[in-house]
Amino acid sequence: MFGIWKRKKPEVFTHWYALVPNFESSTADFYAAVEKELADAKVPGLEISREEFAEGGLLSFKREYLRMRRERLVFDICSAPFGTGWFFSWRFAEIPFVLRFWEVIILLSLLAGIVLLYVYVFGPMIGGIVFGVTALALLVFLNNALAIGLHDLDAVLLRIPVLGACYEAFLRKESYYREDTRLMYCDLVERIVKAKVEEVTVAKGVKLVDFKNDPRQAQETVATFLKQIRK
Repeated sequence: MFGIWKRKKPEVFTHWYALVPNFESSTADFYAAVEKELADAKVPGLEISREEFAEGGLLSFKREYLRMRRERLVFDICSAPFGTGWFFSWRFAEIPFVLRFWEVIILLSLLAGIVLLYVYVFGPMIGGIVFGVTALALLVFLNNALAIGLHDLDAVLLRIPVLGACYEAFLRKESYYREDTRLMYCDLVERIVKAKVEEVTVAKGVKLVDFKNDPRQAQETVATFLKQIRK
């Protein structure tokens, strides 16, 4: 769980692709269509962004991907030309949870600073009581942020440096509901993306799109996936 400089590089679980020969489309239009469909679906806690990944080394060209993120689960979608054809690709990945030792030190230092501030303002006894009540109220609030429907706040807290890792490690409880919503999120996003691929291709006369799984990767079972998201 602890690390010093470990990078949070997404771990890819599944990867599929579809190559459509002698076909041309629009990357921007496809991404916009997926974004609109997801917005209409009102997926709680979902963040959508455009990410650029280098095609090769540091000086190589970059290709734009559409990223959907909820908690630490991400989908990276690509729509781009390939020779005289066009391809669509999809990667489902998880950003590993890493609580760095220095993050804990920073959090403890901040708490110590806040305690000293309370003592300075209110005095040792009153300051300790006020701090205790404030800390308890904040802990209860953060521990129940999702239960009271604050999905956006939960998503924001997870992205805050230092605080996000500590929040997930110590305050964010796992539950059947969290597991179920993750599975619903994964299923819904994949359905929408595949439907949009078929919609775009059918509109130009392509009757069947062949979605192929990356042969280098074994398919994850539901049991394995649940084991991963419980870490």
